[in-house]
Amino acid sequence: MASPIIEVCDLTKEFRTFKRREGVRGAIQNLFVREQITIRAVDRISFSIEPGEMVGYIGANGAGKSTTIKMLTGILVPTSGSVVAAGFVPYRDRRRYTRHLGAVFGQRTQLWWDIAVIESFKLLKEIYEIPAADYLRRLDFFCEILNLRQYLHTPVRKLSLGERMRCDLAAALLHNPPLPFLDEPTVGLDVVAKDRIREFLKEVNRSQHTTVLLTTHDLSDIEELCHRILIIDRGRILFDGQLAEMKDRLARYNQVKFSLKDRTQVARLPRFAGNGIACERVDDLTYVMRFERSQHSSAEVIRHLVNSLLEVSDIFVEEEPIEDIVKRIYLGGGMG
Repeated sequence: MASPIIEVCDLTKEFRTFKRREGVRGAIQNLFVREQITIRAVDRISFSIEPGEMVGYIGANGAGKSTTIKMLTGILVPTSGSVVAAGFVPYRDRRRYTRHLGAVFGQRTQLWWDIAVIESFKLLKEIYEIPAADYLRRLDFFCEILNLRQYLHTPVRKLSLGERMRCDLAAALLHNPPLPFLDEPTVGLDVVAKDRIREFLKEVNRSQHTTVLLTTHDLSDIEELCHRILIIDRGRILFDGQLAEMKDRLARYNQVKFSLKDRTQVARLPRFAGNGIACERVDDLTYVMRFERSQHSSAEVIRHLVNSLLEVSDIFVEEEPIEDIVKRIYLGGGMG
């Protein structure tokens, strides 16, 4: 069995700052007496990631995920604990380690703003000392699945956000890193651009066996791409496991979405409310019946719906949205 590509043990990061007093008087006091406080952004977290895994790493703002990523990439030095990634200690072996990782950080581009995309790619080829044959092969591969060829001779500043993000992904993976870190790679993109990037990441993972650590606030990215999920809050790991396991353990509700045949059916809906079942309107003809899994089964609710005098044109069974489960975990009500 292969060794983990990332091994984190009791990783901790603390920041020291000064407590600032309010008002003019407080500002004057700050000039002479400063009260130092310590903030623990990451609190003794441990996890490992196997080669070829696609792992979602999520948390609310300020939860500690960005600090973790910065330690994993070697930007920050841990206060205590250990991290080994791709066989390197990131902060100690940064020069050699950077050849083994790729990074996309939201809307911060690594391409040169005023030159054509292809010129940025050529510069990266030289920086990473990519053999010419490998460079051409990978460039052709990326152009094909990301549809980049039409943008290669366009200055980066003239690209739309979606076009630039696709070019940034290609740039981050051009040197074939075994370990790319992707921070909000679909932020601000439309549905079509998001879908293209997700399909690209699936293909790279499948064909290149590339390990991906993905941080995002868009949980549909997690559902589309990752089987495993890590949830961090207040610097501590709250959940580490399969996405399906999280849903099985923590989902409280299921819902049945149905479309009415016509508007005359709307008056019959109230009879389904109550007894642990809530009926909510989506649009003029579409409604959702939400119910606790412990009290009712989907089959029972559908049977009740079908056997009634209500006429429906379509029915869908849906799990509780992952957003709702994660929100409960953040609020401390989901891990019991």
